[in-house]
Amino acid sequence: MKIIFIPLDERPCNYKYPKMIAETRDDVELLIPPYDIMGKKKTAANVEKVWDFIFENIHDCDAVVLSIETLLYGGLIPSRLHYLTKEKANDLLDNIKKIKEINKDISVYASNMIMRTPRYSSDDEEPDYYGICGLEIFQRAYYTDKKARVGISEEEQIILDKAIKNVKQEYIDDYETRREFNSMINGRILELVKEGSIDFLSITQDDSARFGYTARDQQKVVKKLKEYKLWEKVMMYPGADEVGCTLISRALNHLLNREPEVYCFFSSTNGPMIIPNYEDRPMNETLKSHILAAGCKITENLDNADFILAINSPGQKQEEAPWQENKDVTYSSFRNLLDFSVRIKNYIKEGRPVVISDSAFSNGGDIELLQILDEMNVCDKLISYKGWNTNANTLGTTIAAGVYGFEKLKEDKIKENVLFHVLEDCMYQSIVRQYFVDHVLPKYDCSYGDLGDKTEIITKLIAEEMKEKFNALILKSFTGYNDVVLEVDSPCNRMFEIDLNIDVK
Repeated sequence: MKIIFIPLDERPCNYKYPKMIAETRDDVELLIPPYDIMGKKKTAANVEKVWDFIFENIHDCDAVVLSIETLLYGGLIPSRLHYLTKEKANDLLDNIKKIKEINKDISVYASNMIMRTPRYSSDDEEPDYYGICGLEIFQRAYYTDKKARVGISEEEQIILDKAIKNVKQEYIDDYETRREFNSMINGRILELVKEGSIDFLSITQDDSARFGYTARDQQKVVKKLKEYKLWEKVMMYPGADEVGCTLISRALNHLLNREPEVYCFFSSTNGPMIIPNYEDRPMNETLKSHILAAGCKITENLDNADFILAINSPGQKQEEAPWQENKDVTYSSFRNLLDFSVRIKNYIKEGRPVVISDSAFSNGGDIELLQILDEMNVCDKLISYKGWNTNANTLGTTIAAGVYGFEKLKEDKIKENVLFHVLEDCMYQSIVRQYFVDHVLPKYDCSYGDLGDKTEIITKLIAEEMKEKFNALILKSFTGYNDVVLEVDSPCNRMFEIDLNIDVK
């Protein structure tokens, strides 16, 4: 089976993770554009060459997974900065129609984003002015929308008035013009679904909130979905960087003519109803969407399940991973981590494939959970472990790993991927990253968002620290992987993400 995959951008989570998942099977060939034609952070990919790559390879492929952000703007971050004309956008979108004209039997899967509105001031991935008044841009839209829909308090009115006063109109004009353009593109993509040029579309919401710009744009999409009656062909849900993994899973399930059944359980009673950081709905609603988008279905019957999805949820409210040593007491009183871990151990002993979505914290994995699973000697027997960035990012990638791995076709590769994410998601994101920000970067006169000319030095130190933490915390698992060489790079020259390569001896 050959699948062309056009990632959301060049970052490892979008370019590398789907490839790692696909490599756990021998019967899937994932064709990805050469890295050197992809973009780099705010620099757009070479869109024309990406389209050339598609048309050069489409003739004998079974499926194609497309990121609209890459095919129009050159990537996710460029989609927030572009000045693309409507005429040029329509010309590029017409290329999608040509795919089935060339290969009438191919299945076309696509993803498109509802543009995010971060609730903080930073121009790292946004227009320059967002570093000056990004929080106020968010507050202005959030409280204006909330006021119109449900009303706001006196305190919230004060925040709104201050935000309106502190944002220049020229910034609002630029920001809203681009949002309107991207919203128009959303409508145009839905038309391509309606006419059959796209078989399935995921519309994901990055950094979403209940009120504000994203919520308004979501309502526009819902209106079109009802008008076009596309309920089974279009799904809209929280997420972003996991969507490539989700769609290559859907493509595989379609090509194998199957619908894997997934048995799901949470670590806490409140887990299904908790609204995670950076998302706009309860965890259980996001779960339903990600399962369906991947071409799977939820089962309540354990014996029918193709694989088990264990969701490590907070007790009451999701906190940030780097500060979990001082986590709220409800992580213990409103959650039973031992019961959760025992269930995982017992399912694995019964020979059932288990994947973990470690969503107890945002921006990193749960150290305590991994230590318990390691003590039970089952950490390296999982089909997948993921615990990175947002709940939706974690959920989508681990479901995809389950889809590709539950038949255990390449167990060594599956184990290496679990090791990769234990290192990346827990050792780096939960522990090492913040330690470096607090104690190492100041010594080298660099910062979280800019490593300057010290990247090589810092990344070498990160690799050493990650391995040290791993050896100190994971004592019983991966016993055949004692001599592991880690190579770390920083593709965006910042601490937010790393590119990790593992050489397993």
